Amino acid sequence: MRRIGIDNCIPGMILAKPIYNEIGAVLIGKDIKLTDTLISRLTKLGVDSVYIQDARTDDIEYGDVLTDNTKKIALKSIKKTFQDLYQEKMVQRPLITGELYATFKPVLEQMLTDIKSNKHAMLMLSTIYVRDLYLYTHSLNVALYSISMGLANGYNQQQLMELGLGALLHDIGKTKIPLSILEKEEPLTDEEFELIKKHAEYGFEILRKEYEIPLVASHIAYQHHERLNGTGYPRGIKESEIHEYAKIVAIADVYDALTSKRVYKEPTLPHEALEFLYTKVNVEYERKWLELFRKTVAIYPLGTSVSLESGEKGVVVDINIKYPGRPIIRILEDEQGISLSSPYEIDLSKDLTKIITSCNCN
Repeated sequence: MRRIGIDNCIPGMILAKPIYNEIGAVLIGKDIKLTDTLISRLTKLGVDSVYIQDARTDDIEYGDVLTDNTKKIALKSIKKTFQDLYQEKMVQRPLITGELYATFKPVLEQMLTDIKSNKHAMLMLSTIYVRDLYLYTHSLNVALYSISMGLANGYNQQQLMELGLGALLHDIGKTKIPLSILEKEEPLTDEEFELIKKHAEYGFEILRKEYEIPLVASHIAYQHHERLNGTGYPRGIKESEIHEYAKIVAIADVYDALTSKRVYKEPTLPHEALEFLYTKVNVEYERKWLELFRKTVAIYPLGTSVSLESGEKGVVVDINIKYPGRPIIRILEDEQGISLSSPYEIDLSKDLTKIITSCNCN
């Protein structure tokens, strides 16, 4: 199994993993043979890459972190809640008190069950969705990263629920921002950016009024854009003034934003996104939490197709926990682009002359 770009798909290839719609339901199942019509349809839906079966990578096999049912429930809940809040803004119908907690408590419990059952040493996100409103899948990814970090840090069930709720709903304040600004392809004006920044305050106000939502979860929405040196927003607080949950979510939020494709930007390579975060270690992000993220999240999941600066192309077959940006690669094409019947492997942590220049993991 390996992940390849949709532009590299050809009729006759067979899907190795399902493709999901924006609410987590299976759109196209595994074992489906690709056709010209299906490839064209996937392209129009904004699917950038797919997992295919390949005899040279048949030994690479792993399940998703969340079950299909959990993904479906989580994304459907996020989408419905956010759309209800957009609707509230237009018709002035407030959510029923306690509705958020009643909706997301069982979602978080199921997510925790799935994550705790994960057999892999590191979290690997590999689910492929059609391209829809970024806000939904971003909220889910940030929660998965954050909960995994919380587990690695030894948090108990109550702490994981608090962290998970805050992470899932960290951007809920964006429901008060016009979609025309959230989805704008051109650079934001200063006035528009100032309005975007208000989502942290809006989110806090929404969550703190929900009496069953823990106040610390509300503060995640309030503080996830604060930074150690006081350069963040909305209050410019520093260091110990920022709750540790918010410090965790801040890292997950920035990493996912950097490595995601948006209408106005191409994704950053995972190791470059991690390097960017480390350039701000103990300035904006606390070293403890960055180290925990690095040890917890597989930034190049198994099956990821990569291109090297040398011209070689291959697939990730193993992860170096100490050096997550330098995995073990099985080379499938040599420097001249010739497909190899007998692939060979390179450990990038030992061969420092090899550099990843592109991947299909976003």
